Amino acid sequence: MRDHARIMETTGKPFSPACDRNRGPILEVLLRHFANARHVLEIGSGTGQHAVHFAAAMPWLAWQCADRAEYLPGIGQWLDEAGLPNTPPAIELAAVAAPLPGFSPSPPLPDAAGYDAVFSANTLHIMGWAEVEAFFAGLATVLAPAATVVVYGPFNYGGGYTSASNREFDGWLKARDPRSGIRDFEAVNALAAGIGLRLVEDVAMPANNRCLVWRRRCGTP
Repeated sequence: MRDHARIMETTGKPFSPACDRNRGPILEVLLRHFANARHVLEIGSGTGQHAVHFAAAMPWLAWQCADRAEYLPGIGQWLDEAGLPNTPPAIELAAVAAPLPGFSPSPPLPDAAGYDAVFSANTLHIMGWAEVEAFFAGLATVLAPAATVVVYGPFNYGGGYTSASNREFDGWLKARDPRSGIRDFEAVNALAAGIGLRLVEDVAMPANNRCLVWRRRCGTP
């Protein structure tokens, strides 16, 4: 069984063992694709561990954490302890299907152009499909021209599981919430294409995960 549980460190901060395990391989992908980024929006920052690790390794960009309100205090603990100059306070953000698909509340933009990079890890399989659709609808409102989007997590291909552990994990997800589950790559990529994103890399990651990298076509409204 995958370990996605949030536990508490002895310091009292929330802690995810999975974040410690996958941060190295994810960073290798981000260093290639965020080399020219200046403003990154992380959707679903969780504990905040990824944020401090990635922001420390990429000091040229501002890393904006975002998650549901209940996770903001824990993220704040990680950000405050790290004391990095490129991690502003986390903001509240969720993908919502109603009254209109998109993000709520609307995230503040770093400038008129929007965010030139977005990162999200282990989120799409936790949401219902309506919220996955809302996630991409929300992206359309915050992305700058030529922005890069990186999403990490497990995906199915051709309607099938890529491993026995993914099949087991999907069963666990559905038992916990029937609306959740590992998403089909083809369906997710279609949503991305619908807002003008083009897949530029699909990277195999440890533990049967993937990093999907899209780039927005210049001039996409």
